Amino acid sequence: MGKFEIKKTKNGGFMFNLKAGNGEIIATSETYNTLDACKNGINSVATNAPVAAVEDQTVEGYATEKNPKFEIYLDKKGEFRFRLKAKNGQIIATGEGYKAKASCKNGIESIKKNAVDAKVVEVEDK
Repeated sequence: MGKFEIKKTKNGGFMFNLKAGNGEIIATSETYNTLDACKNGINSVATNAPVAAVEDQTVEGYATEKNPKFEIYLDKKGEFRFRLKAKNGQIIATGEGYKAKASCKNGIESIKKNAVDAKVVEVEDK
């Protein structure tokens, strides 16, 4: 089972990582000003991820999907990445860079599966 780990950032804000059952980070949030806002972001990921369509922006003439959606795109290094957008179009989670598109898609599937019943924990910096 996955878990959302909330941690305080150096600038006093809050952010979360969604970790898969094996401990791998599969999604990261932006920095939020308050703990409550961060928890709202987690709720948004848990609600939107399972129903989000996948829009593959790396193929020519791709179909534009409605929000919520995962967008697959190429970064400056030529790696595949994704971002999860909520119903309102805001980016609520992002993924790491993947060398293969299949790995990026596996990351999306992992989020869809793990976000639903992931427990939320607050962690201290070591």
